[in-house]
Amino acid sequence: MTFEIKQRVALIAAASALVLASGKIASGFFSGSMAVLSSGVDSLLDVLMSGMNFYAIRKASEPADEIHRYGHGKAEDIAGTFQSVVIVLSGFYIIVKSVHAFVDKQPISYTFLDFFIMCLSLAFSFVISTALVTIGNRTCSNALQADALHYRSDLYSNSGAILAIILTRYTGITAFDLVFAVIAGVIILISAFQIFRRSLSGIMDARLSDEIECQIREIINGMTFPLAGFHKLRTRHSGSYKYIDFHLLACRKLQIDEAHALAHRIEDRIRMTIEDADVVVHVEPCDEKCDLTEITCVFRKK
Repeated sequence: MTFEIKQRVALIAAASALVLASGKIASGFFSGSMAVLSSGVDSLLDVLMSGMNFYAIRKASEPADEIHRYGHGKAEDIAGTFQSVVIVLSGFYIIVKSVHAFVDKQPISYTFLDFFIMCLSLAFSFVISTALVTIGNRTCSNALQADALHYRSDLYSNSGAILAIILTRYTGITAFDLVFAVIAGVIILISAFQIFRRSLSGIMDARLSDEIECQIREIINGMTFPLAGFHKLRTRHSGSYKYIDFHLLACRKLQIDEAHALAHRIEDRIRMTIEDADVVVHVEPCDEKCDLTEITCVFRKK
């Protein structure tokens, strides 16, 4: 169900962005506005990114196989990294193209269509970015979170294009179009850096957030005797999947089947609390000296 929701959101985002990109690019060519055209190019990239995310999410949903024993979750992180590279190139393109247009003194003739399309795009960017942030955070999807950052940057570039239209229309100063087009390009570059950093953390197996690790510690510490403690907690994520492993210290008096059952109870509690968690517990006998009771347990006294 999680992957179905992510795929549906990515597909809706791609289809909507395609309609808006077509309108903005056509309007920008007609009026000669680089601010509108740059926003159209940005929306065209949204189509590419959302389409790529749709494929990456589908790939990431595939189960583990003989070659990929940990599944295909990294597909989302790789997609986000590739997105950031493409977005950087588009940001530089918009800035260079805008400067050339200003130097060559290309004429600008705004129409009501420019203003209407940009206002429509602004409203769309707000709705879809909010949806992507909500679903991306809920499912811990790097692909959707990267998409959300890009659509969130559209809010600023679209607002800038609207201001450029209004100011240029009523003042006749075409420099406003250049300024806001360059600002849009810079915002795109900033969003690309954020996407790259987040995706790279997944590829490099960065640990899970402090909040999730705190939940894990509370679950383990909330277990009663004969659990004596734990150490060597390690976490990482691969797409939406969260991998957790640690060494569990159990009282030496336990039989093998009892220690195994204890580990399973902890694994089940963690999976119930943290969605898409893959938990591996290594059980070790506690080597502290005590009378093998909860009252004398050294770890429980700490």
